[in-house]
Amino acid sequence: MCLQIVCFLLVRPVSKSMYRKINKVVAELLWLELIWLIDWWAGIKSGFRRLEDFPMPFWLALFVEGTRFTQAKLMAAQEFAASRGLPIPRNVLLPRTKGFVSSVIHMRSFVPAIYDCTLAVPNNQPPPTLLRIFRGQSSVLKLQIRRHSMQELPETADGIGQWCKDVFVTKDALLEKYFAKGSFSDQQLQNIGRPIKSLIVVILWSILLAYGIYKFVQCSALLASWEGIAFSATFLVLIVIVMQILIQSSESERSTALTVPPKDPSQQRLIQK
Repeated sequence: MCLQIVCFLLVRPVSKSMYRKINKVVAELLWLELIWLIDWWAGIKSGFRRLEDFPMPFWLALFVEGTRFTQAKLMAAQEFAASRGLPIPRNVLLPRTKGFVSSVIHMRSFVPAIYDCTLAVPNNQPPPTLLRIFRGQSSVLKLQIRRHSMQELPETADGIGQWCKDVFVTKDALLEKYFAKGSFSDQQLQNIGRPIKSLIVVILWSILLAYGIYKFVQCSALLASWEGIAFSATFLVLIVIVMQILIQSSESERSTALTVPPKDPSQQRLIQK
């Protein structure tokens, strides 16, 4: 609409025919954008309906913070919270509740509960990264899961969004307690062991991949000569180097920072307190 007003004021006095052409293109683009938004929202609703008739039990993971946690993003979240009069987080980012609200509204009739997962890395442990996984380096993580019945949630969209924000305030206090005491609660932990099913799946996939690699090496003429072996080794080294570069470029510290409103000295004092 603003673009059409600008064209009306600047282009129409010069050339009416040029104004008609530009206005036609702008109107078509706006109409296509409206159609795309309608189709996108209809696709989301139909996706929720398909989940209602899904033949197997399923989990739908929602990352309400919407981005990876970094110190820069935490500071941006603190500044935003101070500017809006919200509780200032110390260990979590501010939740983005639109997707969560939409999921609850469309799925509460056939999803019985919500599991609130809080993940923490001990102070004496390095944080897990994709590069550490590829290098075979393990990390220790602590996870607390709380179950909330879907009937506990409010009925309105605003109430659901506020419920999600309140959960994150509780989560922030829980993490503050964990980093101070080294545990989520004083209750005795029960070792549930490692599931056998996961071990069987890993073994079967390892056997299948090893057999496929063996048959490829056996049938491939590329490894029949020293030139082919050298080419294969060089190709594998290049793949490893490219993967490491891509993984390092996707680290959370290199991601795009959040946009925040202009700083205010009074808000800065609130954050420091």
